[in-house]
Amino acid sequence: MTIPTAAPRPSAPEQERRGVPIAEPKRIAHIVSVSGSQAVAVLDRAIFDEMGRRDSRVQIGSLLKISTPTSSVVGLVSAISSPTPSIDAGNPELGLIEINLAGELVADPATGRLSFRRGVASLPSLGDAVLIADRHDLTRVYAQPAVPSIKVGTLYQDPAVPARLLIDELLAKHFIVVGTTGCGKSSALTSILRRVLEDHQYAHIVVLDVHNEYPSAFGDQAELIDPGNLHLPIWLLNFQELTEALTSADSHRDAEAEILRDAVVVAKRRFVDAGTTRTPTMIRRPLDGGGITVETPTPFRLSDVVAYIDEQLGKLERVQATVPYRRLKNRIETLVADQRYSFMFGSLTVQDTMTETLGQLFRVPSDGRPVTVINLSTVPSEILDVVISVISRLAFDLAVWSKGGLPMLLVCEEAHRYAPAGPADKFAPTRQALSRIAKEGRKYGLSLALVTQRPSDLDPTVLSQCSTAVAMRLSTERDQTVMRANTHDGALDLLDFLPLLGDREAIVFGQGVAMPMRIRFEDLGKEHAPHNLQAGFSHHWKSPNMDRQQLETIIARWRVAGRERTDSGSGR
Repeated sequence: MTIPTAAPRPSAPEQERRGVPIAEPKRIAHIVSVSGSQAVAVLDRAIFDEMGRRDSRVQIGSLLKISTPTSSVVGLVSAISSPTPSIDAGNPELGLIEINLAGELVADPATGRLSFRRGVASLPSLGDAVLIADRHDLTRVYAQPAVPSIKVGTLYQDPAVPARLLIDELLAKHFIVVGTTGCGKSSALTSILRRVLEDHQYAHIVVLDVHNEYPSAFGDQAELIDPGNLHLPIWLLNFQELTEALTSADSHRDAEAEILRDAVVVAKRRFVDAGTTRTPTMIRRPLDGGGITVETPTPFRLSDVVAYIDEQLGKLERVQATVPYRRLKNRIETLVADQRYSFMFGSLTVQDTMTETLGQLFRVPSDGRPVTVINLSTVPSEILDVVISVISRLAFDLAVWSKGGLPMLLVCEEAHRYAPAGPADKFAPTRQALSRIAKEGRKYGLSLALVTQRPSDLDPTVLSQCSTAVAMRLSTERDQTVMRANTHDGALDLLDFLPLLGDREAIVFGQGVAMPMRIRFEDLGKEHAPHNLQAGFSHHWKSPNMDRQQLETIIARWRVAGRERTDSGSGR
C-alpha cells in the first residue's frame, strides 16, 4: 500500500500571516508518575512511527508542556528509556520520558495572554497529556518581551527562537563562563558584553585581560590600557599589597614587614607636612600629623621610605640585626630600577592623582568608551597578583563610597589563577578582594564576570556567589563535578552533556535565564572575535617564520625590559 505524501505545512509565522489557525502542539505521551519536581510519562505508541521526524523527536534537554485544568506545566526532558525493549521490530516498545518540572504557562489576568512563571502551582496528575513545546511556547519561556534582556544566540531545540539572557539578573548577581581551552569562552563573553553595550552606552566595564585577547573585541567602545599608559602609583596599595610587593618570601618577611610599616607611616607624614609647608594658609586636615596610618590612602615617596631605612641602619650596631633593613632596601631599589615596573614605581614626581587614576580605570566619564581593557599579559608575574588586587579593591571601595551610584562590571579572565581554591599558597589579598566583591558587591552595584577553564581550581566562595553560569564544553570529571555541585533549577541532568557540546555551544542556567537552556552563541566574525596569538602549528610551519635579525630584535627587547633605569630621579 502506497502512503500518499502530504503537502508541506506552512510554518507558524506563515500561518499567522495567511490567517490560518495554528495547529495545536502534538501530543506525544501521558503522565504515569509524579514525584516532587519530577514526572514520568509513557510515550504514545503512534509516536514510535514518527520519532525520526524533527517535530516529533524527543531529546534530552527538550522543553515539553503538560496540560492541566488550570495551566500548562513546562519541564525539561532529563532521560529517555525503554524498560522492556522488544526483539521484534514490528512490536512497538514501551517508551518512558523523565521530566524535570520547572514552571508553567498561565494567562495574564489583565491581557489574557499566556506568560511564563517559575514554580508550579498546579502539579500534573495521572493521564495528563504531554506535548512538545512549539515555537510560540519556546518564545514565551525563553524570550519574554516584558523583561529587559539581550539576545546572544539561538536555542538548540529550535534555532529560529532567540536565546536571551535577563540583563539585570545576569549583571546584578555575578555570572561565570566556564569551558575547556578552545571551546569559545572568550567569544561567548564578548557576545554577551557587546549585546549589553548596544543599549547601554554609559556602562562601566573593566576587563582584566591576562592574555591580550580583547583589544579588537569592542572596537572604538574600549579604552585600551597596558603597562605603557597605566599609572598605578605605589601609594595606592594597602599594607597587605605593599608587603607582598616589597618584602621577601622567606623567614625575614615578618621583620621586613614591621620595618616597612613604620617606614610608610613616616613617609606619608613627611609628604603631608611638605604639602602643608608649601601652602601655609591651608587648613590642616584631620589626616595631618598623628592621624595618618599605614592604610590611609595618602601619597608618599619611596625615597622617604629608603631614607627612613638608612636612618635606622645608622642606629644599629649588630650586623645580624641589619639584615632585614638591607634586604628591604635592596628590594625597593631593584624594583625602582626595573623598567617593567615603571607603571607603579617609575613616576619622577609624587602627586595626588587618585581621581585621574580611578577615572581612567573605571571610565568616569565614559566619553563614548564604556569598556576598559587592561592588558596584563606583559606585567611581571611577580607583581601580577598585586596589580589585580589593587584594581579589584579600588573597584569595591569606589562602589561603596559612591553608595551604588556607579554600577560596574569587573571581568576576570583566568580567574582561577588569582582566586585559587587551594590553601593560601598564592596571593591572599587578591582572593580576599574578589571574595568581598562576590559576597557584598551587589549591594553597591559592583558585579563580577568570571572566565575560567578550571572551575575546580576556583575559590569555592567566589564560585558559589555566581547566580548564573554559562557552561561550555568541559572534559574533566573534576570540573564537571564542581559545576554539578553549584547547579540548581533542574539543570543537573543537562550538565551530562558538557563533554559533548560543540564550539560556541553552552548550557546556561541560573537566575540570568528564565529556564535552563542549551544554546549556540552567534558568530562574531573575525573583526570582533577575541584575538588568539597562536595561529597554529599547521599554519606557522608551512613557511619560514623568523630569521636571525628578528631573533636579535626580540633578544634586545628582552634585555631592555629588565635594564636599570638611568633616569631614576629623586621623586620616587
